[in-house]
Amino acid sequence: MTQKHEDSFWGGIVKALGLVFGDIGTSPIYTLTVVFAMTKPTVANVYGILSLIFWTMTILVTAEYAWLAMSLGKKGQGGEIVLREIIIKLFKKGRVLAFAGFLSFLGVSLLLGDGVITPAISILSAVEGLLLIPSLAATKQSVLVFIAALIAFTLFFFQSRGTDKVARIFGPIMIVYFGSLLVSGVASISGTPEIISAINPWHAFEFFRQNGFAGYIVLSEVILCSTGGEALYADMGHLGKKPIIRAWYFVFAALYLNYLGQGAFILRNPEAKNILFAMIQSQSALLYIPFLLLTIMATIIASQSIISGVFSIVYQGITTRLMPLFKVDYTSSHIQSQIYIGAVNWTLMVAVIFVMFFFQKSGNLAAAYGMAVTGSMTITALMMIMVFSRTTKKWKVPIVVIIAMIDVVYFTSTFSKFPHGAYWSLILASLPFATILIWTNGQRSLYKALRPLELEIFMLSYEQIYAKGHIAGTALFFLKGLDVIPPYIVHCVIRSNIIYERNIFISIVRTDDPFEVSCHHKKDVGTGLEFFEVNAGYMEVLDIEKLLTDNGIKEKVIFYGIEDIETRNPIWKVFALIKKLTPNFVQFNKLPAAKLQGVVTRVEM
Repeated sequence: MTQKHEDSFWGGIVKALGLVFGDIGTSPIYTLTVVFAMTKPTVANVYGILSLIFWTMTILVTAEYAWLAMSLGKKGQGGEIVLREIIIKLFKKGRVLAFAGFLSFLGVSLLLGDGVITPAISILSAVEGLLLIPSLAATKQSVLVFIAALIAFTLFFFQSRGTDKVARIFGPIMIVYFGSLLVSGVASISGTPEIISAINPWHAFEFFRQNGFAGYIVLSEVILCSTGGEALYADMGHLGKKPIIRAWYFVFAALYLNYLGQGAFILRNPEAKNILFAMIQSQSALLYIPFLLLTIMATIIASQSIISGVFSIVYQGITTRLMPLFKVDYTSSHIQSQIYIGAVNWTLMVAVIFVMFFFQKSGNLAAAYGMAVTGSMTITALMMIMVFSRTTKKWKVPIVVIIAMIDVVYFTSTFSKFPHGAYWSLILASLPFATILIWTNGQRSLYKALRPLELEIFMLSYEQIYAKGHIAGTALFFLKGLDVIPPYIVHCVIRSNIIYERNIFISIVRTDDPFEVSCHHKKDVGTGLEFFEVNAGYMEVLDIEKLLTDNGIKEKVIFYGIEDIETRNPIWKVFALIKKLTPNFVQFNKLPAAKLQGVVTRVEM
């Protein structure tokens, strides 16, 4: 093995630890504490819970995501939007395609809603570890919430400056963190080595036999051990499949050995409340504060990965026309995925701090946690069934069906938490879900209302007007497709006789591949008329000015359409408001303001 290959092997694992596993890696901070707050820590219950945790992580993370979902990447990209793109290619049209679209909208919305709860519970649960420091034991909960909110505010405040420089230390910090979890877990296991037998699934079945329906309800808290598992698939495009799976072997071992250690500790100390921190303090009071600081850093890293993931999902939504054109800033000149979306950042920050103050304790926040994750897992499984049923790997369908049934069991168990705050998952997901539905349907209705002109009809008038005279220079006109002409061009060229020596119609088509850019320049469409089509992957960051310059296009003026929507329909009024509040196409692509000319078209919807 060459040194270069070895560096890439270990370098990929280290990066994956810092960028992918922060969320699931911070689950040991609160999972067993929450579970045993509602379940008596008897020997049978402890063994049963630990068995459930092992098999939950094995089935829902290792099997569903690391094995099955990650085999469905598209040019290395993963996530529910990618699954939707794969299904579109496989089914073309029909009810299945419509159902898949609905599922992907719902899944994306649940993940965005989860992006609020995850940073809140992670940071707050770590800060609550301060209570185990004797001199801080009397600290009021309101003070802890304020500290957690201050950490969250600082994290969001620095997003606009980019994180690529500090991200280099995320991996090493998470290595130390996971190593600490592993060592502390093994140290605790050594005092009660028989706890290792909890891996046996018999203990899980026995737990259900003894607890009945109450055991089923406990699943709503057990699932906390796997929150963040979906990041393996969603973040595949950043690092690749192999580094993430290799890192997962280490993460799985570190997490489960720590859970076993916590289980052994609770058997010896059934009165313990904050189990992980109490276990660490009992092992070494001297190392407790350094470990607490390490967990706070780990939760910040986990929150950062969630924020970056939300930016990435929203950007995919923008380029696939599922979401409005939010202003996007690129915070790194050499890392394409480093983006910042201000509107999303500040909305997320307000929501995170709000839920911290609303729920006050991480234990209370746990009631709101889980429904979005299990819902997303169920949706991913259903979409995988659709994909595998149309591929050569049909033998995987029965396996995914079984996993989907298990997902449904976990998802329905979270309904028991609905009166205690689980409804917040739906409230938080409803905003992006409503936005997606209003935007996608509004765009379709607007396109119909605009009544574009057929190219052949437009050309007849265009040639006549061009022959009468034209303005010196080059004019650019942006349009959705090159087969029909939008009203603003008709108004500008045909009705107002604004026609230049060189007129270039530009269309940007987002393809269902994540990364690709190709340009097609057709110069002989008509007298002084050219077509310039850009095909770009839905994750590509386009520099349109550079593309134009590279193709020898030096424009004098850039025309674009502005729709003035008239409607009595309250839904379309919301759609019109969204269009007014968000950047238009030319603003989104940062085209030179001095050359822009907006042409207003009044539209009735």
